[in-house]
Order: sequence, then C-alpha cells, then structure tokens
Amino acid sequence: MREVKIREEMIRLGQFLKLADLVETGGDVKPLLADGQVRVNDDVETRRGRQLARGDVVTVGGQSARVG
Repeated sequence: MREVKIREEMIRLGQFLKLADLVETGGDVKPLLADGQVRVNDDVETRRGRQLARGDVVTVGGQSARVG
C-alpha cells in the first residue's frame, strides 16, 4: 500500500483519487462511486466530497492508498 502525502489536514475523496493516481481523470470518479467500486476504510463510499484525514485508506480496483 502506498502512502500519499497531503499538505492540508483534510482532502476530498475526488481530489485524493486523482492525487494518488487511482483514477486518470476527474471524470472517472463519478462512475466508480456510482458503481460502489470505491472503499474508504473498507466501507463503500459514494460521496465524491467525502472528507479524508490522515490515516484513511482508499481502495479502488484492488489498489490501495493511505492518506499521509
């Protein structure tokens, strides 16, 4: 699992997915969320604006990244 450093205390899920290279473009985020393919700390997440904090783990398609 990769750790992806953020500058602020919190980051939105949509932004983090792009920052962590779990999606190629912002347009890829909405369909993944709608299909229930995004997990935050092992729970399915459907909100693009979900606030993530350091230590949260995001998983998409078998790839995981931790907010650092």
